[in-house]
Amino acid sequence: MIFGRPLCGDWGEASAREWLVTNGLGGYACGTIALANTRRYHGLLIASLAPPGERTLLVAKFDAAIEYDGCRYELGANEFVGGTIAPRGFVHIETFVQRDGVPTWRYAFADALLEMRVFMAPFAATSYVGFTLLRGAGRAQLEIKPYVTYRGHHAHARGQPAYRIETDGTDCRVLAFDGARPYRLALDGGRFEAAGDCYWNFFHRAEAERGLDAVEDLWMPGRFHRELDVGERTYLVATAEDAVPAAGVTVERRVAVEGAAATARLPATAPPWIRALARASTQFVVRRGDGSSGVIAGYPWFGEWGRDAMVSLPGLATALGRHELAAAVLRGYARHVDGGMLPNCLPAGDAPAQYNTADATLWLFHALHEHLAAQPDPALEAELFPTLLKIVKAHVQGTRYGIGVDPADGLLRAGEPGTQLTWMDAKQGDHAFTPRVGKPVEINALWLNALDLTMRLAERLAQHDAYTACRRLRAAATASFHRFWNPDRGCLYDVIDVDGGPTVDASLRPNQLIAAALPYSPLSPAERRAIVAVCAHELLTSHGLRSLGPREPGYIGHYAGDAYRRDSAYHQGTVWTWLLGPFAWAHYLAYGDARAAQAYLEPLAQFLKADAIGTLAEIADGDAPYAARGCFAQAWSVAQVLHAWIRLERLADPASGGER
Repeated sequence: MIFGRPLCGDWGEASAREWLVTNGLGGYACGTIALANTRRYHGLLIASLAPPGERTLLVAKFDAAIEYDGCRYELGANEFVGGTIAPRGFVHIETFVQRDGVPTWRYAFADALLEMRVFMAPFAATSYVGFTLLRGAGRAQLEIKPYVTYRGHHAHARGQPAYRIETDGTDCRVLAFDGARPYRLALDGGRFEAAGDCYWNFFHRAEAERGLDAVEDLWMPGRFHRELDVGERTYLVATAEDAVPAAGVTVERRVAVEGAAATARLPATAPPWIRALARASTQFVVRRGDGSSGVIAGYPWFGEWGRDAMVSLPGLATALGRHELAAAVLRGYARHVDGGMLPNCLPAGDAPAQYNTADATLWLFHALHEHLAAQPDPALEAELFPTLLKIVKAHVQGTRYGIGVDPADGLLRAGEPGTQLTWMDAKQGDHAFTPRVGKPVEINALWLNALDLTMRLAERLAQHDAYTACRRLRAAATASFHRFWNPDRGCLYDVIDVDGGPTVDASLRPNQLIAAALPYSPLSPAERRAIVAVCAHELLTSHGLRSLGPREPGYIGHYAGDAYRRDSAYHQGTVWTWLLGPFAWAHYLAYGDARAAQAYLEPLAQFLKADAIGTLAEIADGDAPYAARGCFAQAWSVAQVLHAWIRLERLADPASGGER
């Protein structure tokens, strides 16, 4: 995906396209093609000080300039309150491209060409910016102004700080306050000229569009200077590590190797956009402070969510042959099971785990099923089986938030007034926008699959009593699942026994697709085809599936405005990209044509260019043109699409190769 002057030189386009790099610890760097920060989350070094949490913005941005052949060329860009854009360095961008997942700019001025690349050191709070003078008639003078701060990545900094700056003339060391994590900036082979200026009123337009405060002040501690000969490369490094960072060229080679490794087990027929997704998949896998592995739900603002991790794991790990990673994540998350429940939000720092979810636990069973189907793992089966059995027993007996099996029909009920336990979880104060209290359709489909997996493992492990109990529970729930069938619309009700009463919710929602896509299903072939047809007609878009049919009461076609307006629309028509995975797989199960099912994923090749380049956004508007919204890089969007494409490709072309 190469972007040229028509896009890069246009402020509106270049400031709307974003890039992202990560370090495997929860830290990241991100920004726009124009190099102007339009979000509070944009920055060159956002360090995770307690991996993968406590994300802290240290180096917000930099402005570079080149003096060449008697002229000065600014490369950076900023927007200030009032609409001033200065400088306007994006007009010199000849191309922008992601090379092996590394954002790469080429600036053309006169007869010279300068390349710039941004990346992070794996498993270190260290960012690099590489500059190479590729072409020119002589030397160029490089100047870099870094802008620093010290704040949580959800906040904004205002006012003039009292930072302590130390320098020996080559680097710049910053201590924001006593007890703060020190950090350092250096330019390879360069010199540092201290200044100490505050720059006021940077404007973050994306925050203003979200109805949030949008103004920030930043500190510029001084300037770096260096001469560059043609063919010469230098690196600006920003680090919060105690140790001296590795040489930029060494880290850059390692990043390139790891980027290539991410695609190694794809089918040979994988197109460039699928290879880009495979590289993007690595951004969500993180190493915690205790050495265990986890999954970040999305960048820039989400942390670790149990539901998102389990929905994502088959695509982030299993489908790509990362079986050790899949097993490690399953083991690690299973240790957090309490009262038969996996946390919705995993513990972070002093914050305890939150268990307000009815489906995260059940998705764990599905992630384990996918792992075992791809890679037999007797040791993991034996290790996790007691936990699985405890989960089943807790759900039969009843656990938090009214979650428990109804003995009258064997189905799983969940929810209490004011709670939001399914993935449709938007809430403001005590108001849950899509409460779905009762017996949600996908919760019960997942429950059936959890029972089926536990029953099969019990049989393999010769746990006869457990096998008999799970078989009985599965039979009861299977026999009652017909209660979800809506004969008037030829599809499934979204919720039955709403609020514990006899009513049903017949709203047309995509949750029924999960029931049609899971491996164990009580649906007949005709019912599965009917579900796929209804959802295709009313919910399908090029970028995902609507969360509510456009002809349903309460449909909202645009996700915009302040937090309340956005949450009101979140599951009331907003398109969710991750749902294309279950849709494509359900389509294949319904009609048996892998190529036809796979074709529904192909429009996402263009969606990779719509927001953060080379990855997939969380959501899109429900109305055309289905503009990207929400988190610009979402784990389950990438994972579910990747998983579905790979499975369908191996069915359509068994000779394509890749991990099975």
